[in-house]
Amino acid sequence: MALTGIQIFKLLPKTNCKECGVPTCLAFAMNLASGKAELDSCPYVSDEARAQLAEASAPPILPVQIGKGVRKFTVGGETVLYRHEKTFYNPTAIAAKVRSDIKEKDLKAKLAAWNAFQYERVGLNLRPELVAVEDAGDAKAFAKTAKIIAETSEFNLILMSQNVDAMKAAVEAAGFKNPLIYAATQTTVDAYGALAKETGLPLAVKADSVAALIPLTDKLTGMGIKKLVLDPGSRDVKQAFEDQLTIRRAALKASNRSLGFPTITFPCEMASNLDVETMLAAMFIAKYGAITVMSDFTTESLFPLLLERLNIFTDPQRPMTVTEGIYEIGNPDENSPVMITTNFALTYFIVSGEIEGSKVPSWLLIKDTEGLSVMTAWAAGKFAGDEVGMFVKKCGIADKVKKKELIIPGYAASIVGDIEEELPGWTITVGPREAPHLPAFLKSQ
Repeated sequence: MALTGIQIFKLLPKTNCKECGVPTCLAFAMNLASGKAELDSCPYVSDEARAQLAEASAPPILPVQIGKGVRKFTVGGETVLYRHEKTFYNPTAIAAKVRSDIKEKDLKAKLAAWNAFQYERVGLNLRPELVAVEDAGDAKAFAKTAKIIAETSEFNLILMSQNVDAMKAAVEAAGFKNPLIYAATQTTVDAYGALAKETGLPLAVKADSVAALIPLTDKLTGMGIKKLVLDPGSRDVKQAFEDQLTIRRAALKASNRSLGFPTITFPCEMASNLDVETMLAAMFIAKYGAITVMSDFTTESLFPLLLERLNIFTDPQRPMTVTEGIYEIGNPDENSPVMITTNFALTYFIVSGEIEGSKVPSWLLIKDTEGLSVMTAWAAGKFAGDEVGMFVKKCGIADKVKKKELIIPGYAASIVGDIEEELPGWTITVGPREAPHLPAFLKSQ
């Protein structure tokens, strides 16, 4: 059971050093109890106290890492019901399912097709993470299919079987990829719990209801197993949605540690076609599935889900940014135009896209404005003329070009004079206000 703020306070050094960011140790204890602070913020807590405070400092939904390699990921670790309260941390992992009786040639073709589903968006590579391998009744085929996926693809694995011997064979073949074992039930909890404890692999727990999950998770945590993923077993859409809400609320609002784990959902078992599956997956990405399993991947299904996931799991209090610096677009040379804008990711990708579309090789300078757009940054004093001028001098663009002309956004026209003071010898040209007008503007220069 989680400790209260007063119980935590009794274990703290009581120095009131303020190094944790709050005025007193009591205030820090209250923040720690409510999940608003991290134990590591206190530099003077003893090892003994740290051990006792581990439960109180853990997030209400424990994080679970699944997989190895470039597509490894963490689920859980969430602290709020609504992203505007703080943020959602670990994006929903998206999986597609294959049966273990699939032919090797067909499996490799499918993996190659699925691996091609990678999309560039605001500088990020969006892609699915998982393949769920379902045991078709042959333990050798199950292990072989899991091994092929683990050894020949970037995808991580969910191993799905109720046969303990088949699961052991698959774990032996693909355990190096840190797969999720699916799933311990009332009849297999002892065997699967022992396997998870022995191997250190994450374990899914499946029951017939949310209430029926509790004795299973209590038993497994009593065995020292905490890398758990929950499946309440509901495949009716309405009930499945309600179960996700119930588990999240129980963990966050009622501090129910028995349900304080990420969840897995199966749209592939709730719909007869991929379109409906996609709709259900979108619902579970929002509320509150940590893993969602589809029957297949297609561009028209996967891309919208990846975009939804990106939007939901982007911190609403922290704008997406790109790194400050000089960006080459279209192999510019010493005679190419030089433009400048802010480091708000959306601004950068819109502007750079329009420059690429113009077919005019250009230098694009990106100034750090803490993720603000041009008008907002100008209003906040983060895109002022003197700062822009100083950045241009320091970034090194003067060594790359002969023509000392800087094109600034039209919305920042008022800073021309201040830039000219900072950059004697440069011509400051006011460009278009809107990015779509850049191609015509550049071609006219």
